[in-house]
Amino acid sequence: MKYRLKVEVSLKPGHSDPEGETTARLLKELGYKVEKVGISKVYTLTLEANSRKEALEKADEMCRRLLANPTKDNYAIAVEEEK
Repeated sequence: MKYRLKVEVSLKPGHSDPEGETTARLLKELGYKVEKVGISKVYTLTLEANSRKEALEKADEMCRRLLANPTKDNYAIAVEEEK
């Protein structure tokens, strides 16, 4: 069965986010009243798995091995069956 996964990787609190800080500064210069901007990456994957649980386990493994740095990143995974 095919599953579609959405993996969002973002910085853990306390880690500097220069891209987010620059974006916040530029938005303020444009007149927007933003307090803070955080940048994250979203990966959309389609993969074969025998169950939703297996798809989630594979995605978690991908995050730990490549997509996220456990020292500085948090990640969230959403799984849905591909139609």
